Amino acid sequence: MPSEPRRCARLRAAQRPTERRRNFSQHSHPVPLTGSPGIATRSPSLPPCSRPRGKSAGGEWRRRRAAPGPGAAPAGGRRRTVRGSGLLARPAPRPPRSPSPCLEVYSGRARRHRAVAARWPSPACKARRRPSYRSCWSGTPTWPPSSRTSSADGWNPFSHPYKKMEYGKWELFIPPGQDGFSPVPHGSKLKVVIRAQNGELLYRISPWARYVVRYEGKVNYDWVHWDPPQSYIRKHRSPKKLKSLRIYESHVGIASPEGKIASYKNFTFNVLPRIRDLGYNCIQLMAVMEHAYYASFGYQVTSFFAASSRYGTPDDLKELIDVAHSMGITVLLDVVHSHASKNSEDGLNKFDGTDSCFFHSGPRGTHRIWDSRLFDYANWEVLRFLLSNLRMWIEDYGFDGFRFDGVTSMLYHNHGIGKEFSGDYNEYFGLDVDEDALCYLMLANHMINFLHPECITIAEDVSGMPALCRPVAEGGGGFDYRLAMAIPDKWIKIIKELKDEDWNMGNIVYTLTNRRCDEKYIAYAESHDQALVGDKTLAFRLMDAEMYTNMSVFTPLTPVIDRGIQLHKMIRLITHTLGGDGYLNFMGNEFGHPEWLDFPRKGNNESFHYARRQFNLTDDHLLRYKFLNEFDRDMNKLEEKFGWLASPPAYVTEKHESNKVIAFERAGLLFIFNFHPYESYVDYRVGVEVPGKYKIIMDSDASEYGGHQRLDHNTEYFSEEYPHNYRPNSVMVYIPSRVAIVLQNTDVPH
Repeated sequence: MPSEPRRCARLRAAQRPTERRRNFSQHSHPVPLTGSPGIATRSPSLPPCSRPRGKSAGGEWRRRRAAPGPGAAPAGGRRRTVRGSGLLARPAPRPPRSPSPCLEVYSGRARRHRAVAARWPSPACKARRRPSYRSCWSGTPTWPPSSRTSSADGWNPFSHPYKKMEYGKWELFIPPGQDGFSPVPHGSKLKVVIRAQNGELLYRISPWARYVVRYEGKVNYDWVHWDPPQSYIRKHRSPKKLKSLRIYESHVGIASPEGKIASYKNFTFNVLPRIRDLGYNCIQLMAVMEHAYYASFGYQVTSFFAASSRYGTPDDLKELIDVAHSMGITVLLDVVHSHASKNSEDGLNKFDGTDSCFFHSGPRGTHRIWDSRLFDYANWEVLRFLLSNLRMWIEDYGFDGFRFDGVTSMLYHNHGIGKEFSGDYNEYFGLDVDEDALCYLMLANHMINFLHPECITIAEDVSGMPALCRPVAEGGGGFDYRLAMAIPDKWIKIIKELKDEDWNMGNIVYTLTNRRCDEKYIAYAESHDQALVGDKTLAFRLMDAEMYTNMSVFTPLTPVIDRGIQLHKMIRLITHTLGGDGYLNFMGNEFGHPEWLDFPRKGNNESFHYARRQFNLTDDHLLRYKFLNEFDRDMNKLEEKFGWLASPPAYVTEKHESNKVIAFERAGLLFIFNFHPYESYVDYRVGVEVPGKYKIIMDSDASEYGGHQRLDHNTEYFSEEYPHNYRPNSVMVYIPSRVAIVLQNTDVPH
């Protein structure tokens, strides 16, 4: 490894603009373009919609005021935004110089982006100064987009040639018709036509397409111009930034008991009320960015600017988000900027005929496990494409932030494949770190935080990269939260490999509390990863096949079902209260949804049987699923009242191995867990900080939660001035086996 002075010198040299960087690409080619792209017009594939007179015909960008010119500035003299990549025209005060090399690289790139961003309008910007349909794409000289408005045959692709601009950009301006309306009617089919270096005509979908549809009998998606005469208008403001984040991870397509692809409308009117009643204040929507392969769970994105049409229209999604806001629910998008689908005709891959457009060329541009393309984050146009994509989802649809998928794959050249991270800091700051990707994440978070400070960003990183959730000004990644991904793995390992008598209390506490105090974590017992085919949900691991036969209240309570119900509640409660600064649950797991999740594919004869959520199970009061659902709801309601997720970390007073007892204090509450399979304890002493009278406010053994009702909530527990486990006071309580208890000091006002 080079010495630190040489390494820093190399990093500073990398910041200096080179010829390629002045051309805004690392993939410029000396071969001249062999043809002129253009557009041909034809009647739309859908009936033209009548338009009220006076409507702007600004196409995809028609409903926002045009950005001011380079010299214009709002009142006060400070120009807030630019018409480029969504970066800042004038930055916030420069952060102090940091020893972090990545912060130096980031600062240099951010300055250069701000210097040139005003030269080109952002694809995310929808307004223009006059009625027109204007399409703007950006790229290298071998990235020459052109478009048409017709079907795949019987047209002249060069009847309306594009104009070549500086920095490899191409522009097409079509003036409005005599009636003043857009020359491209709503519902028109569009295609990008590119003449490759070898003379071949390539038919592509625009990378900035807002609506793509796969018609019946066709394999590929078609780009359809979305400009309805009456667009959905948001009625409700976004909720304020949450202090306690309770996330309901959701997939629109499976959000129905029926064996079909569910819709945005179904989610809006049937699922959102459930989420609100369960006490979740945030939903994380998966598989919204358009993906051709449904079974990819939305992680093989083909059209980054398009909301998936298989669930409905863009306006349906806007309505979903707006209704969620009316309920006080924050909406996050599961954004996939770590990789892209290998599809070429309806994706980004080989957009200009080469493998280096948008992505790294050669083996570096392909993820060998995911079989997908990897972005070149050093390419200026790639950065502007991705940053504009984030702004579009926030400003056009009203999303309140993002969960960034696959961050570990982005951070390292080896993508984390086959590598175990021990937490040693030497693992995170070597040559294996992809500084270009890290700088992109810093740029993205800085942009989001500056333009929309109320938005939330979450990183899915399994490596534990230090400072990922610290501000960019400190040299951090800028995320608000990171997923505590070790917790679900620990629960799976315990349930699979250990008998109940062998559970290690110290190891459980260590896993739940092993986090950096200055970074926020989202804790969860299971997510969609544990529900996928080949794996098992928590409930299915605990109860397995008996879930099919013994979940009726009329059948005898078997030991397997009893154990499963009790441990399911305890695992989720201790994860919720001890595991982090936020909590996440995948839809259906709150009531112990049986079976795994398997999307229709050739391997299962395109069956939808396992691609659904059976909410009817919890609606049936004759089934025991209702007990788990009620417990999950009351657990969230209790957090809403006391706010332990926004409180300082818990103080653990007990982790007794032979007794299988864990006790801790957080948010003024006392939590006691007895994981012993058959031992109950009378007058069990637990240390407390504050003296007073304690009463049970929740216990997992209550009858409404499927318990055995061994605790009396009218009992009062008075503390004694008897130090125990380094606490000045203690209380004596009764703790039945496999029970979790939450006590409140009633002498202390809440």
